[in-house]
Amino acid sequence: MAVLRPSGDFDVSYRQDMALIRYPWHWVLILATILVAATAPLWGNAYVVTTINQIAYTVIAVQGLNILTGYTGQISLGQAAFMLVGGYASALLATYWGAPIWLSLPLAALITGLVGLIFGLPSLRVKGFYLAMATLAAQFIIPWLTRHTFKDYLGGSDGQISVPMPTLGPIVFDSAEKFLYLSLVALLITTVIAFNISRTRLGRAFVAIRDNDLAAELLGVNLLGYKLRAFFIAALFAGIAGALRAHSERSIGTELGYNLNESILFLGMLIIGGLGTNLGPFLGGVTVIILDDVALQFGQFVAALFPAYSSNVLTSFRPIFFGLVLMLFLIFEPRGLAYRWTLIKAAWRLRPFSR
Repeated sequence: MAVLRPSGDFDVSYRQDMALIRYPWHWVLILATILVAATAPLWGNAYVVTTINQIAYTVIAVQGLNILTGYTGQISLGQAAFMLVGGYASALLATYWGAPIWLSLPLAALITGLVGLIFGLPSLRVKGFYLAMATLAAQFIIPWLTRHTFKDYLGGSDGQISVPMPTLGPIVFDSAEKFLYLSLVALLITTVIAFNISRTRLGRAFVAIRDNDLAAELLGVNLLGYKLRAFFIAALFAGIAGALRAHSERSIGTELGYNLNESILFLGMLIIGGLGTNLGPFLGGVTVIILDDVALQFGQFVAALFPAYSSNVLTSFRPIFFGLVLMLFLIFEPRGLAYRWTLIKAAWRLRPFSR
């Protein structure tokens, strides 16, 4: 006799409903993704390994911005500047103290978090556009300080300093293939932290501030305390990302892309991926990095078609392409790719009655 079973997937307990990894195939998918990324040096070329490294530290930076902007609703345009602080801190600790990567990385993150607290102080008095202008100050002040103070240590107007190869005991990460594992471990740790923050009292307070800060204050949420915690965590994540990038590129400096354009790019990644979602930094970071490479290749193709305007095409095509993609996402997917993935999962749960 055939056994009739209900269609779709259903939760039978609160624990199952709150679980992040709900089914065995989720574990299979996660482990398969980690395995593919970890074995990239075996099956991929230098471009693949370098891109995975870039995705790792970029996603970490966007995860921090997601906690600040996505969960707490505090707009920040200084994430790239905080990455610069983390890169310099880790480089100086490794150069002058000989600190191994397991020590220089968390210390750089802590130093960056403390710097983030300073620029988070205006968040109690201002919000929205005015807060964005306040955080924009970090994007100008920090690079200016690195160019005009402690020139012997920070490179000054020359733009950059060399970063020693990271070490972990007898292991020396002297190649992109070896550094890949360090990036992946750091990404796994920050992902676990970011996923759990959203499920704690701290994360619920962040969401309450985002939805209605006046109501949150009436419910007993200390606005200044929690906003500063959000800025601290966001800057801490940026410090980790900046330190990883500095060691990966073997140099750090204000002329290497830690500018306002990169901070806006991080915000665009978060919008494309999905504000206030755990998957948003991953989906947005991977999508934008891949699209950026596609735009570079397509720009070279267009420049070859119009050789008289090749220089103009090469310099202007990538920002135009990114702006167009961001505009289309805001029109057709304002909640980001993570929301679309949620709809797909909901339709799958209700099969065969997904409509």
